[in-house]
Amino acid sequence: MVLRKPALPAGFAGGNGRLEATQIYVSTKYPGRVAEVLVNEGDTVEAGQVVTRMDISALQAQLREAEAQIRSAQDARNAAQAQVAVKQADYNYASKQDARSSELVPRGAVSQQEAEIDHAASLSARAQLAGARATAVQSASQIEAARATADRLRAEIADSVLRSPIRARVERRLAEPGEVLGAGGRVFTVNDLSDVYMYVYLPESVTGKVPLGSEARIVMDAAPQYPIRAYVSYVSPMAQFTPKTVETAEERHNLTFRVKLQIDKNRLRQFEPLVKTGLPGMGYVRWDTNKEWPANLQPKAVVPQNLWQATGASAGAK
Repeated sequence: MVLRKPALPAGFAGGNGRLEATQIYVSTKYPGRVAEVLVNEGDTVEAGQVVTRMDISALQAQLREAEAQIRSAQDARNAAQAQVAVKQADYNYASKQDARSSELVPRGAVSQQEAEIDHAASLSARAQLAGARATAVQSASQIEAARATADRLRAEIADSVLRSPIRARVERRLAEPGEVLGAGGRVFTVNDLSDVYMYVYLPESVTGKVPLGSEARIVMDAAPQYPIRAYVSYVSPMAQFTPKTVETAEERHNLTFRVKLQIDKNRLRQFEPLVKTGLPGMGYVRWDTNKEWPANLQPKAVVPQNLWQATGASAGAK
């Protein structure tokens, strides 16, 4: 990294850093084979956009089987309910016959043995009715179980269509069609375009004076003439040795604090085409609010359309 020590007035501090963004992995929920990969590295995707489809042929076959089981269980329930009606009629007749026999025994019109036979028939009919009702309840439970299986399979099929959870830019494509992935297998790495920031390392003499929310600036090496307005969203509570790849604006210190410079979301939409993680730059913090920002760190009203100078074949093609 090229070390720079810009002349800063009192009340300001700066350090080198790299542009970063929150990374999210688009992953499979269930194991399976990748059927389609619909976006490439560098593409910008919207929240909810389909980016990958997994092979669902096996799931579809299982779903058809579950739906067939539902129909079979429904037929069994209909038959069980019809049987309940039959057993109910049998029980009604047997119970009435039992009651008549009991009334006729004292008169001598029916023997005690016949009355007992009619009573046993009534008890048997009642037991058969209870059995038929239990069978009907069991068949209803089988329908619910088959429906639950079908719902689970539909959910797995829906989860086999991978969508971007946020508006983001695809950074890395990690799987190709035909690959078999396990549960949680990663297909893409995407960068959240609404959460872009830079970490800088500042000495303890400065960080103690920097409150959260302090105004800051980010200046990319690729566009030093276009400072980006930012703010301090985090200051590490623990000191650490400065990384070898990072230098503070002042002399290098053994112990520094990591400071996060966050770019406003609304501002990010203006600079979105230019956001590329890993780009080096400088971050500046104003710890004395009575000081005015230098002219070279004042954000421009016009956002550049292109910051890159074409070289080689690209330059000759103009």
